[in-house]
Amino acid sequence: MTSVIENDAPILSRGADYEQVASRFRPIFERIAEGTLERERTRTLPHEPISWLKQAGFGAVRVPVEYGGAGLSLSQLVQLLIELGEADSALPQALRGHFAFVEDRLNAPNSKGRETWFRRFVDGEIFGNAWTEVGDVAIGDVITRVSHDGGRWVVNGKKFYTTGSIFADWIDVYARRDPDGADVIAAVRTRQSGVTTTDDWDGFGQRTTGSGTTVFEGAHVDEENIIDFSTRFKYQTAFYQLVLLATMTGAGRAALRDISREVRERRRIYSHGNASSAAQDAQVQQVVGQVGARVFAAEAAAVRAAHASQWAYEARFSGDEEQEREANIAAELDSARGQIAVAALVLQATTDLFNALGASGTSESRALDRHWRNVRTVASHNPIIYKERILGAWEINRTEPPYVWQIGNGKASS
Repeated sequence: MTSVIENDAPILSRGADYEQVASRFRPIFERIAEGTLERERTRTLPHEPISWLKQAGFGAVRVPVEYGGAGLSLSQLVQLLIELGEADSALPQALRGHFAFVEDRLNAPNSKGRETWFRRFVDGEIFGNAWTEVGDVAIGDVITRVSHDGGRWVVNGKKFYTTGSIFADWIDVYARRDPDGADVIAAVRTRQSGVTTTDDWDGFGQRTTGSGTTVFEGAHVDEENIIDFSTRFKYQTAFYQLVLLATMTGAGRAALRDISREVRERRRIYSHGNASSAAQDAQVQQVVGQVGARVFAAEAAAVRAAHASQWAYEARFSGDEEQEREANIAAELDSARGQIAVAALVLQATTDLFNALGASGTSESRALDRHWRNVRTVASHNPIIYKERILGAWEINRTEPPYVWQIGNGKASS
């Protein structure tokens, strides 16, 4: 990869020929889809599918072409993640932390360090994440520490919901630095004795995302890989939500695919039905048509929600602070609108699909319930009720939305 930092003009990922890029990955998506049901049944982590994606350069699709990536826009990234989510909805979520770290480096100033990260992404190295504290931690507090020990920087702490870290080469760790108390991001290599990741996520959905516990015990981190959190890209919360929108929509597309096949192949009918086959029954066709319409609307909303985040990304380099502020507000609001709309649409679609089948549709061997379980799990990540309130406050009072939020223990009720 040729160095291009001498050029003062920002080199941005504004979009590419989507079909050309997607066609590189669709054969891999097909291979992934072939094993998804078995992984679901056995709760087997997708190490091999992640490896296929790494080798194909999937983790670098947002990196500018000039640095060896594909140069996709954010709306194109969402579209591609939807296609991946149709193959296996665990995979977009497992790569959520990776693409967030890539996005942060895309927003960083030109430097040799940023080029080094781009080179790693192009070479197939991927990130997991470790942000959520474990244990008795007050909201707003951070127990995980980055400190100096014997001439080197180390990380100590325990995190949960470390999605994708079990597959990753690096982990994006949210921590507090001693002795100055600054909140930082530490990019920690996974292949060292001080990092232990466990697949102990026990949710009823998204079972194979690798969303378990990671423990850091004197894990080494290079000083240049300790990044002040205050410099983190401003539309990060919106970005994280966009990946979840793609995940839910991908699951919806998979549900539509599966219910269409089930009806097409179904031989049993009801005496009080409308045709000699389920595939020709007008009411069954209606059900599948409604499912398809809801998934179509969800996909449109998910892709549209990404436009504002792309604006925020480009506005970061515009030199116009007011434009950047407006873009970041729009990114947060549109991601929230997308969350509310997509969750409702796909949850309804993954419930209604059973109206086109008999009791045999609930067979565990088919695992059609996984689509609803997966979407319900993803939709629970960021409470929709709070996003609805935030949107209402904006529409009524133009109250600026929060860009970063935390979770922890509140005061005990009296």
